[in-house]
Parts: sequence; C-alpha cells; structure tokens
Amino acid sequence: MKQYDYLIVGSGLFGATFAYFAKSQGKKCLVIDKRSHLGGNVYCENIEGINVHKYGAHIFHTSNKEVWDFVNSIVEFNRYTNSPVANYKGRLYNLPFNMNTFYQMWGVVTPEEAQAKIDEQRVEATARMQADGVSEPRNLEEQAQVLIGKDIYERLIKGYTEKQWGRKCADLPAFIIKRLPVRLVFDNNYFNDKYQGIPIGGYNKLIDGLLYGIETKTGTDFFNDRTYWESLADKIVFTGKIDEFYGYCFGKLNYRTVRFEQETLDTPNYQGNAVVNYTERDVPYTRVIEHKHFEMFGQEVYNCPQTVISKEYSTEWHDGMESYYPVNDAANTALYAKYKALADCETNVIFGGRLAEYKYYDMAPIMEKVMQMIA
Repeated sequence: MKQYDYLIVGSGLFGATFAYFAKSQGKKCLVIDKRSHLGGNVYCENIEGINVHKYGAHIFHTSNKEVWDFVNSIVEFNRYTNSPVANYKGRLYNLPFNMNTFYQMWGVVTPEEAQAKIDEQRVEATARMQADGVSEPRNLEEQAQVLIGKDIYERLIKGYTEKQWGRKCADLPAFIIKRLPVRLVFDNNYFNDKYQGIPIGGYNKLIDGLLYGIETKTGTDFFNDRTYWESLADKIVFTGKIDEFYGYCFGKLNYRTVRFEQETLDTPNYQGNAVVNYTERDVPYTRVIEHKHFEMFGQEVYNCPQTVISKEYSTEWHDGMESYYPVNDAANTALYAKYKALADCETNVIFGGRLAEYKYYDMAPIMEKVMQMIA
C-alpha cells in the first residue's frame, strides 16, 4: 500500500482545489510545487500592506452560485468590479466597448447614434474587403474592423494586440477575435457574470484555506526525482506542462509569456484604477496594474501612503521562462493533440489546468471542473 492516495504536482487552483475535495473524501494527499511558495500564479506578496498579484492580475468572476458560495466558504470575497481603462496617446477610454467608449471616441450620446456610427464603419471595412475580392476576413485586422470599425480598431485594439502577440494584426488569424463585447449601455463592468470580487486579504488566504491540513512541499521539482515521487502515491494529479511530462517526445509546445516591472511609489494613488491598458504600439508595456485598488476603496486608498504598480510586457517564450498563454495556432493545436492522445491512455494520472491541458482558463471554470470531477 502506498503512502498517499494522490500526489498532486502543482499547488495552483486546480491542484489546491483537487486536494481540498480529495481530503474531504478521506483521501491522503501530498502537494508538491517547484516554486518557493504555494498558490501557483494566484500567489500574492504583501508589500507595504498591499497584496501584490505577483504573476499578473487575477479577478475572480462566475455566474455559478455553487462555485461562488464555495470560495466564500473558504474566504470572504470583496465587491471589486473590473472596469479597466485604455490609454491611447494620453486620452482615456472605458472598456469594454460601451456607451462611455463611444461618447469618448465619437461624441455620440444615444445608443442609436452609436449604432449608426459602428454600422457606418463596418460597411467601410466590408467594402475594402470586397474591393480585394474577398468576402470573409482573412486576418485579425479585417475581422476586428468588420466587427467594430476602423476608429476603435486603430486606437484600442491594434497596438495592444500586436504587443500581446508579438505579431502584426494582419499576420494573426481572424479567429482570435471572432467576437467583441459591444454594449449600448453606460456600463463599465468588464464581466457579465453575476458574481465577481477578490478574496479579502488576498489569494493566499484562498489557497491556504484549500490546503489546510494537507501535507505540502515547496521548492520541490517533480522531475528532479520522478521515480521517487511516483512511487509515493496510487495516483498522480499533474498540473504542469504536458509536453514536459512526456519528455517532449513530440517536441515542445509554444507559449507567450509576460515580464513584470514592479515599482513601489511614494504616493497613495498612482492611476486611480486597478487596470490601465496602454493601447499605443510605441508604449512597450501592455498595461499597468495598481494592486491596491483590488482591495482598497474610498479613504482606504489614502490611509495607505504608498502604492505598488506592475508594468506588464508580453514577450516570446523561451526555455526557462514562465509559460503563460498557449499559442493556439494550427501547429501547436496538432502537437497538443498528440500529447492528449497519450494522456487519454493513462489510468493513474489526472491532467488538469492550463499547462496540462494547453488551454487558457479563468479561475472559476478551473474550480468548477474540479468540483464536477471529484466533489
């Protein structure tokens, strides 16, 4: 009989949630993580009383009441509402695209005026394609302009997207932007989900609650002594890179990654919002995160005399860098399918999460998936 029922490789949301429900069923789990801390990419570092999202902004949102009630049973969530702002050449625009955006862009004040302006620009984009003898968008640039028109594309989409992907929009596939949220109301709430917020006290409280009473080891790389770790448990829950699990036998999957420049500033309020996107191509970073605005509101902002910001730079991934976003082009999709075929044959290994499934996930769907799998 082995020492554990489950060895869980990775302590991010998939691994931590799986461990929680496995423990609730009387299973014995060991969670290992090669980083020096638990929590994967939702880990927060407290700096000057501010919970800093070390691996990029994480905003929990869901319409699933069961998931929302579950996370709030672990730690209470606050009322943070994601309302990002776009900065283009010093002018500010609300996101997602809504009546505030259209007023800022064109001066229109009614939904009818906004729709007329959007339709006018869509017709112009379609006419340009027809002049080239095509009826369907051939790339992201054409797709975006067919959906929203030239003005918004050039100011709020083009530069940001090219920085994010490291390629010109004309060289990116149309499917990346098959639909855009367009709201003919004055509502800056980015998400349509019924519930959203941030754990009061930061995401570490959520992870600590999920892993309470479960044995964990940090600074522990599964691949440094794989045979030993596999010998400890009846089953493995693997949340790392699926191609690494199989020794890159078919080749390496590609990713985009993000580099962060973090600063602590002697001001209580740097930009007045948690998220400001910089959509101009000549500005090298994609956005600036001011972390205190995730958890501090009103006078609380000024009661904390300093602030912490992170500038995000989207870059090409190379070996040794953090793997963030899968590159879902035809070549990588085909390569992942080969690894998936191997994974489907496993009887004692469960693959879960964005690296193991080579798929971008929001947080709530990850937890929902685990709850359906094991709860």
